[in-house]
Amino acid sequence: MAKKKGNRIQVILECTEHKESGQPGTSRYITTKNRKNTPARMELKKFNPILRKVTLHREIK
Repeated sequence: MAKKKGNRIQVILECTEHKESGQPGTSRYITTKNRKNTPARMELKKFNPILRKVTLHREIK
């Protein structure tokens, strides 16, 4: 189980380009963030192994 101590929470990042391409499968990453320092949703550039390039990944609920 994840720790519930402090402001650090686990978030899931999902590829935005992969959704629009219509290809099967998804590219997701799990990371942590400090809720107090970054209240908005995270956006990071990560590697998508299905599209074989670096794409924008956004935080999902």
